[in-house]
Amino acid sequence: MKLHFLLVIFFTVWIMLIGRVYLISIQSNDTYAELAQRNTIKSEPLVPIRGIIYDRNGIPLAVNRLGFKISLKPHLSYKDRRDKLEFYIDFIVSSIAGLNKEELLKAYLKEDSPYNHDFVDIVQFVSYESMLSQFTKLSQYEDINIAPTTLRHYPFEKTASHIIGYMAKTNATSGIEKAIGFEGRAGIEKYYNKELQGALGERVFQVTAKNEEIAEISRTEPGSNQDMVLSIDINLQKHLDLLFEGVEGAAIIMDVNDGSLLAAGSFPEYDINKFVTGITPNEWEELTKDLKHPFLNKITNSLYPPGSVIKQTVALSFLETELINQNSSFSCTGSHIFGDRNFRCWKNTGHGMVDLRKAIAESCDSYFYKGSQIVGIDKISKKLIDFGFGQKTGVDLPNEFVGIVPNKEWKMQKQGQNWYVGETLITSIGQGSFLATPMQIARNTALLATGRLVEPRFASSIGGKPIGTVIKDDLFSQSDIANIDTVRRAMYDVTNSPSGTAARYLNTPITIAGKTGTAQVVGISQEEKSRMKETEMEYYKRSHAYLTTYAPYKNPKYVVTVLVEHGGHGGAAAGPIISGIYHKMVELGYL
Repeated sequence: MKLHFLLVIFFTVWIMLIGRVYLISIQSNDTYAELAQRNTIKSEPLVPIRGIIYDRNGIPLAVNRLGFKISLKPHLSYKDRRDKLEFYIDFIVSSIAGLNKEELLKAYLKEDSPYNHDFVDIVQFVSYESMLSQFTKLSQYEDINIAPTTLRHYPFEKTASHIIGYMAKTNATSGIEKAIGFEGRAGIEKYYNKELQGALGERVFQVTAKNEEIAEISRTEPGSNQDMVLSIDINLQKHLDLLFEGVEGAAIIMDVNDGSLLAAGSFPEYDINKFVTGITPNEWEELTKDLKHPFLNKITNSLYPPGSVIKQTVALSFLETELINQNSSFSCTGSHIFGDRNFRCWKNTGHGMVDLRKAIAESCDSYFYKGSQIVGIDKISKKLIDFGFGQKTGVDLPNEFVGIVPNKEWKMQKQGQNWYVGETLITSIGQGSFLATPMQIARNTALLATGRLVEPRFASSIGGKPIGTVIKDDLFSQSDIANIDTVRRAMYDVTNSPSGTAARYLNTPITIAGKTGTAQVVGISQEEKSRMKETEMEYYKRSHAYLTTYAPYKNPKYVVTVLVEHGGHGGAAAGPIISGIYHKMVELGYL
């Protein structure tokens, strides 16, 4: 009985062993063959060449410099190979000027591990000229690999830096950015990073157990034809640099019909080439601590009180209620007492009796104080939002700011407090909590000039394919249609009438229309009997100066908007810059 039991166990074990052998050798043969095949097949990404960025005339704004990267064989950091690693790095540093041994060693140790069997990049870029005389010497060691690569370069350095943006080393741990090693970090380079970088290719090859390549099996070339054409004219852009020399602020030149931007700048600018290879800590600290904020894109990423440049839109909100019409007049004595506060007009002696056209032409604050009391903040804020404020313009730059159009609902949500009529008064002249970007001002000006709200756009085409235009029509109400001509004539008066706030500061070769704005940075104490002059204030307490215009007056084609930080009066500070821009546009044939 025991013998039978032992035999049963013996045969059962043998049957299980035979079954397992059959499963491994016969039934699972395909699976293990595939695994073996995988152990001998490797692949590597083929990096695409980044698309070139051109201006509207085909002048390159962002190109790729040809050069080489240097890599070392993995696993040289082991104790028995450390001397060899030190030798190779010393050899490379002595061959290529400008390299740092500690940085190269740190880069190698960061990527080297028992699990990595690929060469480790230690020098991202060496120019073709620098490598030419050293290539043969460095290539004598099989543990050193030299491969062709490219590096982004910006021929115009600072010019249009906030528009073009820059590339820098990526922090990505996977995907195409990891394979390329760089990615767009600001401006057009960031906004269109996916389109500009193209698609990865792949090379599949067979290797031995020692990771030595035997043969290439297949190759898929990386995607290409991702060049981009911008609407900006680099010659006009460089002219902005001259006009803003020693001045902080922003400028925008936009086609009113399709939103394409001929030029735009945030000043001061910075050299975007420094970010490609890596900016030094000292350079970074200098940029970020500069009170002129050269690293900040003031076109879309800085908010300012708009001041009087929004008075045209506010006036249209008055007229839409029918509580005020074009002929309604208010008396301006230089101040308006409401409650226990004195709301001053910028002109201490007052403007006398003021109707709509005069209020805009001479920028009378009292007219808007009194009109806003009648109309109320809800009507005013709705018109401002409808006309492009408190919302993104849609411009193709990253992280565009929205701004603030304050009203009762906004204050309750943000501050949990009730709205006061005094806040309505200061909002009506673009002060208080009201904040906007220069791009919003330019877009609103285009709407007033044409009746169309365009989406600003820098890119004209990508990979040869044009980029469409987004335009919102039919924004004007019946009241707007009936009154817009009066508003436009008032804007004509601003830049042409002897009493206009900008006329005496302008010298343009064509007839333009526009609006000045003085955006206060700090409030003026109620104890002040008269409004303090801007020149009497400390520099960083002076108001920002706006002048936004369109031209030609009778057939609008372009908007030109200029902001001068701490410039004081809009016409005086921005007028000469505006004049210089229009002269250059005529010279270049745009007008």
